[in-house]
Amino acid sequence: MTYESREPAEEPPLAKRLILGEPLTSEALDDQLLPKKRALPIFASDALSSVAYAPQELLMILLVGGTAFLAFSPWVAAAVVVLLIVVVVSYRQLIKAYPSGGGDYEVASKNLGEVPGVVVAAALLVDYVLTVAVSVASGVDNIISAIPELNPGRIELAVGFVILIVIVNLRGVREASFAFAIPTYVFIGSVAIMIVVGITRTLLGDPPIASSAEFAVQGEQLTQAAVILLILRAFSSGCSALTGVEAVSNGVPAFRKPKIRNAQMTLVLMGGIAILLFSGLTAIGLISGVHYAENPCHLIGFDCEAGPQPSLMAQIAAATFGMGSIPFFIIQAATACVLLLAANTAFNGFPLLGSVLARDGYAPKALNTRGDRLVYSNGMIILGIAAIAVLIVYQANLTTLIQLYIIGVFVSFSLGQIGMVRHWRRALRNLAKLPPDAAAQASAAYERRSARTGLIINSLGAALTVFVLLIVTVTKFTHGAWLVFIAIPILATLMIGVNRYYRDVEHEIAVDDTTHFGSEGDLAIVLVNRLQKPVVKAIDYALAAKHEKAVAVHVAVNEAESAELQRQWQEHRIPMKLLIIESPYRSYASPVARFIKKYREQNGSSVVTVYLPQYIVGHWWESVLHNRRSSRIAQQLMLIHGVSITLVPWLLDSSELIYGRRSRPLPGDERAGRPAPEVQHTGRRVSGAAGPPTPDTRSLEG
Repeated sequence: MTYESREPAEEPPLAKRLILGEPLTSEALDDQLLPKKRALPIFASDALSSVAYAPQELLMILLVGGTAFLAFSPWVAAAVVVLLIVVVVSYRQLIKAYPSGGGDYEVASKNLGEVPGVVVAAALLVDYVLTVAVSVASGVDNIISAIPELNPGRIELAVGFVILIVIVNLRGVREASFAFAIPTYVFIGSVAIMIVVGITRTLLGDPPIASSAEFAVQGEQLTQAAVILLILRAFSSGCSALTGVEAVSNGVPAFRKPKIRNAQMTLVLMGGIAILLFSGLTAIGLISGVHYAENPCHLIGFDCEAGPQPSLMAQIAAATFGMGSIPFFIIQAATACVLLLAANTAFNGFPLLGSVLARDGYAPKALNTRGDRLVYSNGMIILGIAAIAVLIVYQANLTTLIQLYIIGVFVSFSLGQIGMVRHWRRALRNLAKLPPDAAAQASAAYERRSARTGLIINSLGAALTVFVLLIVTVTKFTHGAWLVFIAIPILATLMIGVNRYYRDVEHEIAVDDTTHFGSEGDLAIVLVNRLQKPVVKAIDYALAAKHEKAVAVHVAVNEAESAELQRQWQEHRIPMKLLIIESPYRSYASPVARFIKKYREQNGSSVVTVYLPQYIVGHWWESVLHNRRSSRIAQQLMLIHGVSITLVPWLLDSSELIYGRRSRPLPGDERAGRPAPEVQHTGRRVSGAAGPPTPDTRSLEG
């Protein structure tokens, strides 16, 4: 028989409701699922926003060798576009084969083994943290490009935006989709219009000219090997445009049905928009002559002491529409918003991946718990804290943070694609084992063609992503990426350790045939320090439970206090035997533990229940003033076999801050002759309770 409670849940504190909104029931989970038009800004904001800084990073690296090296940029950009197409098509196959939301982690775990799967998970978690840091730092960079006076508060702005994004996401996926949809679509539309206007002006013979086009560049003297390395480094920086592609495969469970089809369409739409914007911005950047240097002081003619270097997006917008024009500020505002909101992709991917890892035993189980708004709030909070720490350590500097970026995502890309290759090869082997009858072969024909297509696509994806991973590793390792290669193995090792711990605990607590029942004897112990109402309530509970034996135990550390307790015990005629245990070394738990062990030696395997009064308080600072000794005693006694601890609550008046009810008489009650309302042990007043209290000690429930 199942009992289902329909009683209304307790309301959360007012501040929590104002910030996060009203709690949602589990039945409302389906209402939080996303249609394609809302899923695009949620899951694609990272990939779409990366086009705001990927062209900038590409041109910046090439400019290290001088302006002549910008001639390589169309070819480097074309290589990035080809790679992006291959990765998008590859992930369509992954979504179809593994729609549960595990993404590359699930693919690698099921096809390559535990260690590759955990490495992928660690790489993705690190990349999600860096996604938040890089996106927010880039957004702040664009804000400062429009308002240079804000530069001194760069770190504070970045941290504040992370906190704001955390709060918005804690309100739920549906609310986040509403909040992020308008800036994302405004960004797509405004940048697309800027590209069209810039190309049209160029075709009409009036190309836009960037403010930095007049600055010469102090190029470095490079050997032939250094030239190749520089081009590869520019390619690896341009590959930051691929970040966020995997987020859709990790977020399939958040889509409305049909989940697979909606996720695939969102992925293709995201990839198409990213390709058009990336290509257009790179082209307009070259046409307008944007010179964005890794070190602004290398720009001859630019006063690097006067202020920060304007971003590529700001320079293109100013060249196309004019500095200070309304379209300029719209594009800067939309770019800053979408870059800041790009962190939202991580705030969806990180908690979902964390829940999958927790379900599989590789992360703390708390990551698999939904909060009041049906989101994995613990994962979101952890991600926010980690991103804030990275931003503070690296001073929210985009150029520094970008060097740590995309390593993790290409580790997961590579292992995920290799796992998909093994998946399709195994599928083809299984299809080959089908019986030779016509019906079975006919039903398998389509699956065989699909598997072969998937094998070809993912083989190409694996080859390209592994190649790019090698390039990214070589070109970024000495620029700070070595930290990522340290963080990923450490995190992977910790996750394997968590899994081993959970596995050992499960083995330890599993029920088997050696488990025996039939403990003999039942003793209740009420620990007494002084005779007060909480102690009387604990005694009443112990008597009501009808144990075979019940005794009150006082640990004597002061002879006068012990004598006074005995006198009060007799005066109030407490219906329980009082036992005094001497403690010459003034310890409390050890004498009680020795008494319990001696009792069990004399009376067999008795079950011992220790009753401890505990104050329920309303202020945080009261927790420091109360319950310290009882907590220490409980922790030590719980280590004794056969002992269970029962905490008997006593609600102090300050607990009304928690329950919103008063235990004291209401104003005017005494003058009107009305008795104080009864208060149950839950702390809630009983409506309409009246009459004098009964002599029974249970009327003392507080």
